[in-house]
Amino acid sequence: MGDFLIIAGIAAAAALASPLGGWIALKTRPNSLMLSIVVGLAGGVLIGTFAFEMMPEALARLPVAIVVVSFAVGFGLVYALDLYLHRGKVAGPEAEENGKVERFHKRHRPRGSIVTVIGSATASEEIIEGITLGAGAAVNTSTAIVIGIALIVDNISEAMSLGALALDGKEEKPKKATMWWTSTVGVSLFVSAMAGWFILRGLPQWAIGALLALGAGAMFNLTIADMIPEADSHQYQRSSAIATAGGFLVAMVLANLQ
Repeated sequence: MGDFLIIAGIAAAAALASPLGGWIALKTRPNSLMLSIVVGLAGGVLIGTFAFEMMPEALARLPVAIVVVSFAVGFGLVYALDLYLHRGKVAGPEAEENGKVERFHKRHRPRGSIVTVIGSATASEEIIEGITLGAGAAVNTSTAIVIGIALIVDNISEAMSLGALALDGKEEKPKKATMWWTSTVGVSLFVSAMAGWFILRGLPQWAIGALLALGAGAMFNLTIADMIPEADSHQYQRSSAIATAGGFLVAMVLANLQ
């Protein structure tokens, strides 16, 4: 019962971090420097979490080849979701193909506004992250705590970025859209984490290792494809890089305090 209360508390804190981040964005209207620091910090924490906690735990339970496949599956799930929401076409703003992709999206609009696309993608990713939290709890409480802290920082930063985007003229009702999507993200995480806790405890260790590697792949995709570029696009005096390095070191220290 004690372990369950700890995990439920971690999951609840991570879930509440999302609407909290949205509320902060609506109240403070974060400037670009703040966004670069907050999102960069979250990216660094996530990188450190799957590098020092999740992948080592997976490798301790599975052969390298299976860990690689599991990681690739998690990465691929987020990639497939991204393609689905953008109707199969994505390109960076400086890519030669960007003009072609933008013309395609004028004819075949993404499935919702930019806030809807990002909010639904984040809510879907939270399901994977919640299950990953449950898998970490099945390993030991300290692993779940490290993953939970990473998700708290991650959810606050993502919600602040989402709120800033909504306020930037991308939604007719930015407050309503921000709180709706950040609350949905929080609920997705909490429900999936609780499902993970009750379901994963009975799984063999190799299955838990595979889920940790899968979650690491999903979080890697989210961090490298979305968070780091987002932080760097707002950086001043390399503020995003400094924050990312700080978050990485924080995760490393937390992983080695066990």
